[in-house]
Amino acid sequence: MAHHHSPLDVLLSRASTDHLVEPPPKGDQLRTILSAGLRAPDHGKLRPWRYTVIKGKHRDAFASLVVEAMERQEPDAPTVKKNKRRQRFSTMPMIIALGIHIEPAGKIPVIEQEMAVAAGAMNVLNALHVEGFGGMWITGAFCEDRALLESLGLPDPHRIVGFLFVGTPGKHDGSHKRPDVDDYMAVWKGEAVHFGADAG
Repeated sequence: MAHHHSPLDVLLSRASTDHLVEPPPKGDQLRTILSAGLRAPDHGKLRPWRYTVIKGKHRDAFASLVVEAMERQEPDAPTVKKNKRRQRFSTMPMIIALGIHIEPAGKIPVIEQEMAVAAGAMNVLNALHVEGFGGMWITGAFCEDRALLESLGLPDPHRIVGFLFVGTPGKHDGSHKRPDVDDYMAVWKGEAVHFGADAG
């Protein structure tokens, strides 16, 4: 990463990508990146983040668990979809499961616990980008599969908000056109606001 870019320039240049090649982060660098996730807002200091890292020779076995979860959750899923998911989980340089350790009966609403994990995931994506890596956050019905969740150390009621695919960005297609922020912000002046993004 060139040093003349400001931190804000770096944030504004982040884009999701699944064109990922070796290497992924490892060792202390990976721990530092995941530590950024633990800096997310956390109402009640519940620390709900649970990150499971899948890499190397273990990807094939985990990909099989994902396909089995798909078969249970999406029995009508076409073979091509299952094959694509197996291929992606077995070949991405690294996969990180975004686990939530939920306290369902506490005073902090579950949605706020989920938001803490989501905010942590964004921090991790930003930290990956700052360190020269790339990532993509993926979800699907298979993420609800209880057997898959238990293999990730997340028995009921705990679950995940998806997975991050992680690695070094490969080819750049340059097609990440950003929306105009003016369509997504408004200044309240005593009356109901309207957003350009909602026009039409």
